Amino acid sequence: MSKDNQSSLPTHEERWKIQPFKRQDNPNGLLEESSFATLFPKYREKYLRQVWPQVTRALKPHGIRCELNLIEGSMSVFTTKRTFDPYIIIRARDVIKLLSRSVPLYQAVKLLRDDVECDIIQTRRFVRNKERFVKRRQRLIGPNGNTLKAIEILTGTYLMVQGNTVSIIGNWKGIKEARKIVIDTFKNVHPVYNIKELMMVRELEKDPMLKSENWERFLPQFRKRRKKRKKNRQEKEEKKKKKYTPFPPEPTPRKEDLMIESGEWFLAEKQQKKIQLQKKKEKAAKNSYMRKLEKQKVFEPPVENFETESKKKSKKSKKKSKKLSSKDTKKIIGNIKKLEKQNVEKKKSKKKSQNVKDYVAKNKNKNKKKNKKKMK
Repeated sequence: MSKDNQSSLPTHEERWKIQPFKRQDNPNGLLEESSFATLFPKYREKYLRQVWPQVTRALKPHGIRCELNLIEGSMSVFTTKRTFDPYIIIRARDVIKLLSRSVPLYQAVKLLRDDVECDIIQTRRFVRNKERFVKRRQRLIGPNGNTLKAIEILTGTYLMVQGNTVSIIGNWKGIKEARKIVIDTFKNVHPVYNIKELMMVRELEKDPMLKSENWERFLPQFRKRRKKRKKNRQEKEEKKKKKYTPFPPEPTPRKEDLMIESGEWFLAEKQQKKIQLQKKKEKAAKNSYMRKLEKQKVFEPPVENFETESKKKSKKSKKKSKKLSSKDTKKIIGNIKKLEKQNVEKKKSKKKSQNVKDYVAKNKNKNKKKNKKKMK
C-alpha cells in the first residue's frame, strides 16, 4: 500500500466514533407505531406537571409524542409519522423512566443524544437486611454527598440515588466504572478504595509512555481482613463430651407417631379439630397475655435503690463529721478553758465573802464583852 492510501484510511478513534442518525438515512420513516409507558410515584406528580411542556418540546424535533396520565399515574411515549430514527423511542422510554426515578429534566434529556447512555441498578437485591442496606446507601452518598460527587467527577457520569435504585447517566466507559463502585459498596466494599484506584488510573492515563504497559504494579492492592470467629466454650465442651457410638442417631418421630402416642389418632375428625382449636386458643391467649405484660412495663415506675441512697447519705455525714472535728477542735478546747476559769473565780469570790462575815461577827462579840465589863 502506498503512503497516500494509508493516510486516507480512518484512524482507530474515527472507526469507533458514533455518527449521528439523520433524516436522510431514513427518508420514508417508520411503518408502525410503537409505544412505551411507565408508572411514577405520587410525590413526583407536582414536578412532572410543571416540567411536562418542556418534555414535549424536547421530544418534538425527534418526532415523538408524549402523554401524562395523572389519573392512572403513568407517562407514555409514542412514535409518529415524522419519526425517522427507529432507536429514538427506546431513548424516550429511558427518559420517562429516569424522570419517574427523581432524575431532574435537564439531566434526563441528555439521553436523546447518541453518545449518552443510562443504567438503572436495583440495589435492594444485594442486601436483605434493611438497616444494613440504609447504612451502605448512606456510605455511597457520603457526608453532604461528597463521595457521590467524587465518583461523578472521576467517571464523568451523573448518579442519582433514590429508594432502592441508583440511576447512572453518561458514556459507556463511565457507566461501567460507576456501576462497579455502586455494586461493590452494597457488597460491603467501601467506595474510598475504588475512588483511590480510579484516581491512580487517571494519573497513569496522562503519561503516554505507560499506555502499552501493565498498570497493576502501580495500583493499590487492598487485602480483605476476615476475623476468625471464636467458638463458644459450650460448643467445644459438647464436642469433647460426645463419644463414638457405632449406632446411628434415633430418627425424629413423625406427626402421626406423636398423635398415636397422645391418643389423638384414634379420635374422630370433629374431636381432633376441637382439640386443635383449643390448643390454638390457648396459645393465642398466652401470646396476648405476654403482649399486655410488655405494654404495661412502660407504665411501671422504675425501681429506686434505697440502700444505695442511704449508704451515700451515711458516707456524706461521716465526711462532714470528719471535717468538723478537724476544724473546730481548737474552739472547743478554748471554750472548756474559759469555763474552768469562771468556776475558779466563783469559788474565790465565795471564800472572800465568808471571811468578811466571820470578821464582822468576831468584832461584834468583842464589843459586847467590853461593854459588859464597863457596866460591872
